[in-house]
Amino acid sequence: MFRALLLTALLGLGTCQGAKAPEVPLSGPEKIEADRRACERRGGNFAPGGRSQSLYCFTVPKDAGRQCTKSTQCDSACLAFGTCAPVKPLLGCHDIRNAAGVIVTQCID
Repeated sequence: MFRALLLTALLGLGTCQGAKAPEVPLSGPEKIEADRRACERRGGNFAPGGRSQSLYCFTVPKDAGRQCTKSTQCDSACLAFGTCAPVKPLLGCHDIRNAAGVIVTQCID
């Protein structure tokens, strides 16, 4: 009986050894630094922006400055005067052309 109880206890302990502690997501300064490095690897500029001055990864879209008549022709936004936006995300209030080509004001912060 003692051997059976001992064997059961040892088998139970053996199953605990393979369990890994869950990964804790980065936060605070470590998260900001990881986000900055990831942004720079993509060729972006990690900087504060908008009214809140939150940190964003600003990138130049491949189609920046290209002629457009509606938003679906651009990676970022089609500006009202007919060119694709020079930066992504496009923060602030801007007159843009929507998917139908209609000029609307878009505000993003």
